[in-house]
Formats: sequence, C-alpha cells, structure tokens
Amino acid sequence: MTRFALTLEFDGGPFMGLQRQLLEPTVQQAVEAAAFSITGERVTLAAAGRTDAGVHALAMRAHLDIAKQIAPFRLMEALNAVLRPAPIAVLDCRIVPGDWHARFSCTRRAYRYRIINRRAPLTVEAGRAWHVRQPLDAEAMQRAAQGLVGTHDFTTFRSVHCQSKSPVKSLDQLDVKICSSPSSGDLILVETAARSYLPSSALDGRLPGAGRLGSLAGKPDHRSLGRKRPHRFGAERSASWIVFHGCRIPGSYWRLNDDHHWQAAAHHARGRR
Repeated sequence: MTRFALTLEFDGGPFMGLQRQLLEPTVQQAVEAAAFSITGERVTLAAAGRTDAGVHALAMRAHLDIAKQIAPFRLMEALNAVLRPAPIAVLDCRIVPGDWHARFSCTRRAYRYRIINRRAPLTVEAGRAWHVRQPLDAEAMQRAAQGLVGTHDFTTFRSVHCQSKSPVKSLDQLDVKICSSPSSGDLILVETAARSYLPSSALDGRLPGAGRLGSLAGKPDHRSLGRKRPHRFGAERSASWIVFHGCRIPGSYWRLNDDHHWQAAAHHARGRR
C-alpha cells in the first residue's frame, strides 16, 4: 500500500463542502470516484481542511492510500483527466511515508477572505468576493483584528451547528490588507492562519462591522466583534468569498507566495528534473 500526497485546487461553487455527504456532491466524493475509476480500489481521501459549501481552495493538501503500482505523475495526470469537467485540479502528487497524514500532520491552516468595497455591482468578481457597498475602513479593521489574535473563547462566533469540542481556539494571524483601484473600488484581503477553526466562525460580518464603525467614528469598536448578531450590510454573500490559501505540514508550507507563484509547484518542478 502506497500513500500519495496530493495538492488540490478547486472551485467550491458546485460542492457542498469538501467532506463526503450522503446526498450532496462534495470534493471528497469526486476525487474518490476518480481514483476508483483509475485503480478499481475504494479509497478514502483525507484532507488538511474541511471546507464549507462554496469555499474554494488553492492548495488543499490531501492523501490517498493505493495498492496498485502507479507513478505519482501518472496518477496525477489520470486524476485530472477523469475529474474533468469538475472544477478540481491535482497540482502535485508525490509518495510520502505511511505515517504522514494530511489532516493530523497539519500544524497550520491558512484562509484568505476577499471583500470588494464599492457601490457598483460586481461583474467579473461575482461569486469570488463579498460585495460590501458601504464604505469600510481597512485600517480600523486591521486594528480590531489584532484583538482576536492569540488564544480566546470564540463562543459568540460559533454556528448553531458547530460540533467542535471546545470554543477555545488560538489564532496565529489575522491581517487586513487593501488594494485600491480607482476604477474597480477597493479589494480588501483578510488573511488568517491557525491550527484549527470553528466552523462558520470566521469573520461572519463582525470584522467588516468594525471597519464600518471605524469609518464613521474614526476608531474601531472592538466590542462589536463579540456581538452575537453581526452587522448587516444589505448585500448578499456566501462562502464564495473564502479561499483555503494553504497549510503547513512538517517539512513544507504549501501556499501562494506574494509574487503569486506556488511553492508547491516550484518543489514539484525540481523533483521531476
């Protein structure tokens, strides 16, 4: 039995999350079905994160155990061929030790949240960002965000469906960055990293709420982050504004660099020479 580590990229729009469900399409089901058509084996995909419905991924680490003798590159090519036209791509495939586990070996998971702050409706970015029409103060959001970094009780951020054993989590990073464009408005990127998260807990309106208050009063209202009912902005949003950005597993950190090149791709290229 050989363990293959995969790096997956996927558009979460058509899926009800990554983890297998009884009646709804998921990323796990699609990859497992593709692997079965290639190997004839019923395999189980384990992944670094369990994304919610609609959440995208740029570098989701996962693994499969396969008995059939097959080279990693051939497996990657075969999976990509069978997965079409589903919006899932295998970016990297390699053999790893049997005790390497995509979920349990992962020590850090990173997400990126995309907010476009402008009055006009979205066109090209529709389905790829949260559209907030009211003016936001990104600096106020950044200051408020730092109050959440560290270990805290996130009870007021929990979903009613949350099954996590404890609301106490440690947030390693929560940064707000702004990219301004005179023609298309402000793109606000919120980047967060932690070992684990509460489902549906992150940024469900509270952080932009602090930005809204900050733009009005000149300072962020840190207390707004703990309200059970987050601020509403009159614009619909879904999990499509959330992207699984990368993860850290001992020996590697699979993420998008600042120059928009994947570290995983660079490593893979060197490995094939």
